[in-house]
Amino acid sequence: MTKEIIVVGKLTEAIAKRKIPLNAATKGGGLVFVSGLPPVDWRTGELIRGDVLVQTRQCLENVKATLEAAGSSMDKVLKTTIYAVNCAYFDEINAIYAEYFPQDMPARTFATVGAWPWEFDIEIEAVALA
Repeated sequence: MTKEIIVVGKLTEAIAKRKIPLNAATKGGGLVFVSGLPPVDWRTGELIRGDVLVQTRQCLENVKATLEAAGSSMDKVLKTTIYAVNCAYFDEINAIYAEYFPQDMPARTFATVGAWPWEFDIEIEAVALA
């Protein structure tokens, strides 16, 4: 078994530029592991500003693009973890999340966190079948 590093457009460059010691995703053993991805546009590497709805959509677009780069897809997601700075965002996040997982939803954890070194309110990670 080998580990494969998944390159995801400008998102990979944005991570490297900030010297963050991680990859957007790795693949191995029939699984894809997507790191917690903030609302950084994977096409431009720029942080997306906006309310939690806008940020949630961008995070899920990042997960989707990352899975596709790894040869997987959203319908193969087994588990997600959502990290948000405020539990009051729960219903708003769920509204967008349900668009990306309309049926056969994956297992999920929702956790609140204090803050990140950038100005955003959410990041989402996932584990999927390859």
